[in-house]
Amino acid sequence: MNREELFAHLRKNKDILLLEKKASIKYADAIETCFIVETDNKKTIVKNISDTNIPETGKFNVKVVINTTNIIDSHLDLHVNSIWKKSLKEVVDLYLFQEHKYSFDHVISDTVNASAFIMSWKELGYKYEGNTEALIFDAVIDPEDNELMAKKYKQNKVKNHSVGMRYVNIELAMNSENRYDSEEKKIWDKYYPIAVNKEVADNYGYFFVVTQAKIVEGSAVPIGSNRATPTISVTESKLEPLQNTPADIEPLKDTLTDERFIEIIKEEFNNLN
Repeated sequence: MNREELFAHLRKNKDILLLEKKASIKYADAIETCFIVETDNKKTIVKNISDTNIPETGKFNVKVVINTTNIIDSHLDLHVNSIWKKSLKEVVDLYLFQEHKYSFDHVISDTVNASAFIMSWKELGYKYEGNTEALIFDAVIDPEDNELMAKKYKQNKVKNHSVGMRYVNIELAMNSENRYDSEEKKIWDKYYPIAVNKEVADNYGYFFVVTQAKIVEGSAVPIGSNRATPTISVTESKLEPLQNTPADIEPLKDTLTDERFIEIIKEEFNNLN
């Protein structure tokens, strides 16, 4: 269909489309999207752990990005900051799975601590301007639970992650000048400026804005629907992170300053040595 026919279809079926999204669990799927990654190792916190002293056997820790905001993914969803704020206060017993498969042989870790940090794209290794809110899992991995994925993490071969989630609040944004689409155009005008990959919005003429969602789980995947979801670090296990409880979780951290970022790098370097 042409653009006008597309907008007419979206206008007619908007309520059904949003209800279908809310009724489903969102997973990663295979996509083809170009993400520009910094090659200067000084500008990325993704660690190459091939030369570390992580034991061949025994537990170890990973810090991974499960989701990032302000980028349109392959579902045409734009997650915005604070999307996880309510869920992080409520969620318990989070898992890190292999490829969203809910079976015992696909559990990577059942010892997970989740938090959200405001970080710059460059700190994550991408050349986008501005910041994103990264949903981060700190997990303890026991190779006895999933030998394959433990090996992949140690070899620095897990490049993408994905959040299994349920939509709570979602809106349709349309770049339409039709008077019947004035509400959707207001949403477009409000959120289009924060998308770092505006070319996706321009190509389709619409996208969905997700302002609140519920975390179901996080997964390691070969290719994520949002590919700005790297492994940050793999380190020898010292202390296991606490399981999340509604009482002790602090969902949204302060903006990650340059000074704090330098401290994190030093901490990670000390862990590797």
